[in-house]
Amino acid sequence: MSFAALLLVDIWLTGGDGSGDNSLPVKTKLRLDCSWFITLQLISRIPELGIKKPFTEVIRANIGDAQAMGQQPITFLRQVMALCTYPNLLDSPSFPEDAKKRARRLLQACGGNSLGSYSASQGVNCIREDVAAYITRRDGGVPADPDNIYLTTGASDGISTILKILVSGGGKSRTGVMIPIPQYPLYSAVISELDAIQVNYYLDEENCWALNVNELRRAVQEAKDHCDPKVLCIINPGNPTGQVQSRKCIEDVIHFAWEEKLFLMADEVYQDNVYSPDCKFHSFKKVLYEMGPEYSSNVELASFHSTSKGYMGECGYRGGYMEVINLHPEIKGQLVKLLSVRLCPPVSGQAAMDIVVNPPVPGEESFELFHREKESVLGNLAKKAKLTEDLFNQVPGIHCNPLQGAMYAFPRIFIPSKAVEAAQAHKMAPDMFYCMKLLEETGICVVPGSGFGQREGTYHFRMTILPPVEKLKTVLQKVKDFHIKFLEKYA
Repeated sequence: MSFAALLLVDIWLTGGDGSGDNSLPVKTKLRLDCSWFITLQLISRIPELGIKKPFTEVIRANIGDAQAMGQQPITFLRQVMALCTYPNLLDSPSFPEDAKKRARRLLQACGGNSLGSYSASQGVNCIREDVAAYITRRDGGVPADPDNIYLTTGASDGISTILKILVSGGGKSRTGVMIPIPQYPLYSAVISELDAIQVNYYLDEENCWALNVNELRRAVQEAKDHCDPKVLCIINPGNPTGQVQSRKCIEDVIHFAWEEKLFLMADEVYQDNVYSPDCKFHSFKKVLYEMGPEYSSNVELASFHSTSKGYMGECGYRGGYMEVINLHPEIKGQLVKLLSVRLCPPVSGQAAMDIVVNPPVPGEESFELFHREKESVLGNLAKKAKLTEDLFNQVPGIHCNPLQGAMYAFPRIFIPSKAVEAAQAHKMAPDMFYCMKLLEETGICVVPGSGFGQREGTYHFRMTILPPVEKLKTVLQKVKDFHIKFLEKYA
């Protein structure tokens, strides 16, 4: 089977363009939202199929998997995890004492002093305490209660769980969930799985993908005709768009949620990934409390973090947490019951999350190395963000907003009318057609903007900035050369 045929199989399996049409049946919609993942699985089969292409490797720039793209693990995190996994190493002189101290504390909190035991459904108690202490430090002293902390299997598990307890009703009373467009497809997929109603609000591309509260008001008022909007999802820093919200924007969003009695979900997994010197991460929790008790005592908020992004890039450990505040006690009881069904999140992932929130501090043996590695990762990402923005904006027919944070570019691409017609002939979205051609000719795999949602008549793709600098330069040059040829071919 040819590579092109494999991709066409993917289009057939996923039912089309990944556009997120909420009128589609749930199973079809789930396939659409996961089309990028199915494509990745097909791509991974190229070597075993012996397919000959005009490139030597497939560069999987379609997913934010840091270590798969060559990022080195943080030494201290891996040392503690090694000690926890094989405690016999605690006698080894090869490990620093502060790593051993962390490992002993974590093991003592586990049943049988082993990561192989179940934990409480809400997570290991001392790790939840460490998460609460981390949040308090991060937010300048705003208190966090360990009882409001739930350890999760990555942030995705927490997001799915919260949506499960919030969705109810039928017909016009069915729960509406407001999500940004463009969005991370987890949201549209879970909304479809739960048969909730997706309520789109559009980010302002002309204003660096800013969130405008007037757009939220438009979306919620239109949605009230056919559902009951109850949930507002925010991704900050943004995925796929990379914007970082200002404090004023966050205040406006919180005030809007308070007015409309919406449950706020703040996806903050990229909180360490802020590159623009004009931007700063502000947690929704901190801003909520600083707005005063009228807001902090009434607005329901769930915020999420993960080991997978930031400077850690530990996707495979599937570690994460959520902090849930102002939840009604009876609903909180139901949340604990729902979590108990899956017994507990992976205890190794919980331990990895603990190291993220409880890293070496000045004066400890491992601090200097940890600090140097962390700053190196984040510094390189900042350089690559600027490099990507600058080089894309040198290409005719491509415009890329500043990459303020996260780890992706989401450039807007011009697709000529003849290419749009060719895409229609293949029953594809134009940007899917573009991305498939890019993959066929260069081996670079990116995700079409239609997989995330976009304003009608605009086309984009998402590409990670995680490859090493020299490889990233090669990727960007190949995209530039391809785009120029594509415009010439379909002019």
